[in-house]
Amino acid sequence: MDFESCYNNSPFVLMEGALGERLKREYDIPFDDVIALAGHIYNEKAKQALKELFHQYIKISQHYHLPIMLTTPTRRANKERVAQSKYNKSIIYDNVSFLREIKQDYSSNIYIGGLMGCKGDAYKSTDALSEKEAFEFHSWQALLFKEAKADFLYAGIMPALSEAVGMASAMENTGLPYIISFMIRNDGKLIDGTTIHEAISTIDNITNRKPIFYMTNCVHPKVVANALSKTYNQTATVKKRFKGIQANTSPLSPEELDNCYDLKTSDAYNLANDMLKLYTDFNLKIFGGCCGTDSTHINEIAKRLNQIII
Repeated sequence: MDFESCYNNSPFVLMEGALGERLKREYDIPFDDVIALAGHIYNEKAKQALKELFHQYIKISQHYHLPIMLTTPTRRANKERVAQSKYNKSIIYDNVSFLREIKQDYSSNIYIGGLMGCKGDAYKSTDALSEKEAFEFHSWQALLFKEAKADFLYAGIMPALSEAVGMASAMENTGLPYIISFMIRNDGKLIDGTTIHEAISTIDNITNRKPIFYMTNCVHPKVVANALSKTYNQTATVKKRFKGIQANTSPLSPEELDNCYDLKTSDAYNLANDMLKLYTDFNLKIFGGCCGTDSTHINEIAKRLNQIII
């Protein structure tokens, strides 16, 4: 079954939990200043740590009979940053191959996504690219993921509509299924002030091959609930097209999180409660974790989802 069929036919799909934050906290492996996590597959200690984390998340999905989306740790491996690093464009292929090797240890229902991100700071919109600039800038990475035969493309924590539109056009051009994930606030808007409804409607109208769905990541589920409850987001478009979350365990604002030096987290039971409320209230079906989450959070979420299916 391909990824699009899996999404259309599955009641729920799991995503991985935190990677980078866990590598720092549990393994004392820091981010690279230029490409963050993308080069870790070339360092034996970091590669082994990444393997352990991905295996944890996959085993949870298999135990609860849920398909899982895994994304390459390449959000910062764009054309400009790779050129500034000691690596070259093969880093994209190599990261997809790394996940493909992990996938071979299991039977099925594992889908590999090429993770992309905005050029600048995901917690700000002041340096967002224009639509044209974004298309030109992000096409390099999107096409490399196509060559690497990723199952889908994933634009993570996009703070501004203009760059998200250009990113969507670059992704659409590959022929691969793709997802746009926004950075959103309590007020139901992206960092640049665009409502979720307006963002989805604009991208859907501009693209011929629309994103499979939209979602958010690095945001607490209570923030998402507040955002989706706003009148201007209570539309048929949002209800039909906004389908997932990779949850941050802290309800702090993007600015507070961006300047935070210690881990802000909540326990697995309460986070799962808040996540499942997004299913009951807003019919979300994609659930994963971001900063602050670990295997205990993902396991509790998966257990609850499995109980609904049964």
